[in-house]
Amino acid sequence: MKQHLALAIVIAIVSISVIIRLYNRLITQIETVRNSQKQIDIQLDRRLKIFESLINVVKKYMDFEQSTLKDIVALRNQAQQAKSTGNDKRRIDAENKISDIASNIHMVFEQYPELKSNQNCMQLQEEIVSTENKLSYAKQAYNDSIEVYYANKNSFPSNLITSCFSAKLDFNFNYWQLSQEKISEQESYTVKL
Repeated sequence: MKQHLALAIVIAIVSISVIIRLYNRLITQIETVRNSQKQIDIQLDRRLKIFESLINVVKKYMDFEQSTLKDIVALRNQAQQAKSTGNDKRRIDAENKISDIASNIHMVFEQYPELKSNQNCMQLQEEIVSTENKLSYAKQAYNDSIEVYYANKNSFPSNLITSCFSAKLDFNFNYWQLSQEKISEQESYTVKL
């Protein structure tokens, strides 16, 4: 009888230890996803500040900047509103549209020789490219962390733990879409003088 009781206690202790370990691993992975999202937010804020600086530099050269600034501000406001309401899909769409504007901005500089020779403008353009690259890597890290979380959340016995503690452990995250073409374009882009 004592052996059965001892065995039951050992099994209970091992089971509780496994549950705690799996629970903590899932919590860690959720926090990794959230931290990856914060890294994306940092790059998005950096990008907006660079755009504002760039637009201030080019104001004297072209009318394009006013519509571009309005588009960027409107999209950024849309993204911030979506973020505050928890609408990740709408936020991702708005931020991706800003990335499209960023990827096309170097073509605008080709139309203005004075801008091409302006050192501040060239530096800001390089900063935009650099930020877009950092943003792409941050998005990829975020997507990767989601994959790890989903793989662990859905595997046995973690899926049992997730179902028992679904309020704390069962989340659905939206992926940031990164096309291979966009990544290749950003990595191969060079500033033309």
